[in-house]
Amino acid sequence: MSFFTMEEIFLERKSVKSSKVKSIGYDEDTCILEVEFNNSSIYHYHGVPLKLYNRLMNDSSKGRFMKNKIRYKYKNSCIKK
Repeated sequence: MSFFTMEEIFLERKSVKSSKVKSIGYDEDTCILEVEFNNSSIYHYHGVPLKLYNRLMNDSSKGRFMKNKIRYKYKNSCIKK
């Protein structure tokens, strides 16, 4: 039997149009937001509410939304550099 932490698992992501963000995924069970940036790095943001994920997906500027509402407010872990 194998056990994995969320840092070892990639979520299904949706491609987005953004100068900073390439794709975004979300897991409702764990409230983890997964963001792949255009530089190929992938981060998990922990404890992000579903409502905030939905706002991010509907915002016209994903990079600005990440910086202002998520980046410094939620614990994160880099899962790919």
